[in-house]
Amino acid sequence: MGSAFVVRYQTTPESAGENEKLVEAVFAELARDRPDGLSYASFKLDDGVSFVHVGVVEGDGNPLAASTAFHEFQRGIRERAPEGPVPSGATLIGSYGFSTAENGNRNEETDR
Repeated sequence: MGSAFVVRYQTTPESAGENEKLVEAVFAELARDRPDGLSYASFKLDDGVSFVHVGVVEGDGNPLAASTAFHEFQRGIRERAPEGPVPSGATLIGSYGFSTAENGNRNEETDR
């Protein structure tokens, strides 16, 4: 088991759409490049401005560090989320079928 993380933040109402597009770009790049050692999901909460990112990194290094789209996402986070993101380490207790079939983003290893 690798290291797990959770990041929470709240954007301004006017920047929520931009934030969502930047997050989508990260996932498009991950889908294209398919880096090993990363399980990652992002959620927009029902209030429309709160976001939660959950990930597990296996092995040394975080594949997000090599992502151009992730760097672009991080670049303006303080403008989009003035209070800043709140990162936290986490311990995975369990997982079942953790995917969003709506987006077609499925992780075959965790969906078995």
